[in-house]
Amino acid sequence: MNEKFIFYGSIGFMTVEFLWESYLSYRQHKVYKENKEVPKEVRVIIDEETFKKSREYGLDRSWFGMIAGTIKQCINTAFVFYWGQKYLWRAAGNLVQLVGYGSECEIVHSIAFGFLANAVSTVLDLPFSIYNNFVIEEKHGFNKQTYGFYFKDKLKKFLVSEAISLPIVASVVWIVKNGGNFFFVYLWGFVTLVILALMTIYPDYIAPLFDKYTPLPDGDLKAKIESLAASIDFPLYKLYVVEGSKRSSHSNAYFYGFFKNKRIVLFDTLLEESEAAKIREASPESEAKKESEKQDGSGKNETKKTGCTTDEVLAVLGHELGHWKLNHVLKNIIITEANLFLLFLVFNSLFKYKPLYVGFGFDEETPVFIGLYIVMSYILAPYNTVLSFGMTLLSRRFEFAADAFAKKLGYAENLKKGLVKLSKDNLGFPVYDWLFSSWHHSHPPLLQRIAAIDDKKKSVKSD
Repeated sequence: MNEKFIFYGSIGFMTVEFLWESYLSYRQHKVYKENKEVPKEVRVIIDEETFKKSREYGLDRSWFGMIAGTIKQCINTAFVFYWGQKYLWRAAGNLVQLVGYGSECEIVHSIAFGFLANAVSTVLDLPFSIYNNFVIEEKHGFNKQTYGFYFKDKLKKFLVSEAISLPIVASVVWIVKNGGNFFFVYLWGFVTLVILALMTIYPDYIAPLFDKYTPLPDGDLKAKIESLAASIDFPLYKLYVVEGSKRSSHSNAYFYGFFKNKRIVLFDTLLEESEAAKIREASPESEAKKESEKQDGSGKNETKKTGCTTDEVLAVLGHELGHWKLNHVLKNIIITEANLFLLFLVFNSLFKYKPLYVGFGFDEETPVFIGLYIVMSYILAPYNTVLSFGMTLLSRRFEFAADAFAKKLGYAENLKKGLVKLSKDNLGFPVYDWLFSSWHHSHPPLLQRIAAIDDKKKSVKSD
């Protein structure tokens, strides 16, 4: 492969992938446009008013997604075509010299490049993020933020992200330069340790910087969740409710933790208003919080959502705990680790190949971090696309299996009710183009999940 083949091949694949994604988006947009009346097969789960609202929400998101996607594609293509990486690396070198280092100090140079790249990416994404939150999400009743809260949150996320990622960049460059012929093994071990460390510390030390986590108060819901966990030997350590409502009305639930130190987290928007109100009242900071919300604007647009009953929450958690019982998390970790090893092995084979750098404007230098960026972002792009689709298919299989697990626990009817309520509360459109859904949706569409729970279609084995 010469430098021109690498360069134009990268741009060519970017273009082909964009056209494919645009085609899929067009197919789904047609579904939104053509389904103006509630289809017969979904009348049992959604009323006409909710269907109309979810259709309008889907149309707005679809239009915006296609327009934003086209603009971003043009920006990304221009960045690659005009050797944006080269000029950003040069700007990073100038920044390094301003703070008293020589540009030959590759580790510091790479840190500066990573900082500038993240800063530019964040700034370029701001208009799209602002429009999504304050026009589309606001219009449909989901946004809970003001501009002041939004920008404070964005700044905090950027600073925390840089504090975590830049030392990792420095470590990666150092390992590659000093690790010898088997640096890819050491790099894989280092990244694995970083992933496990972040999975351990993120919930306790990083996530609380952005959201308030309150222990679930004693009561019927807590007692039944603990009983459910005990019935399947889930080592529940703590139960939390996260105050997701200060940002959005969208709802969710998840668990995290290693070994016998598991936590379950419920979004307050998942609960019925009466249950969520008890949690707010139990918080010692409830009065201060009300005053704070007046100051920063979080908690605006108080729109009551349906929420789930206690039995429906248990059914949703039965599904989530099914992922644990069926070792889905462990399987995903194993796949991730195998993939990381393969990626670093390929990088080891390519990073000294001069045309790789020349194709992107680096005629003289061969910086490690630039090589890693080019290999991961462009050379392996086709592989990453295929892998992503494969993981989507696997995720859908896992979702069916987790639903089947909840059904075995006796939550079939409540799981169906909970899924329908969550879909309504999140204005999920019940009709999808099959190709768009297969490519994009890690969770099967609502109708397929209900059909599988009802055994109307062949269910997936719980493996």
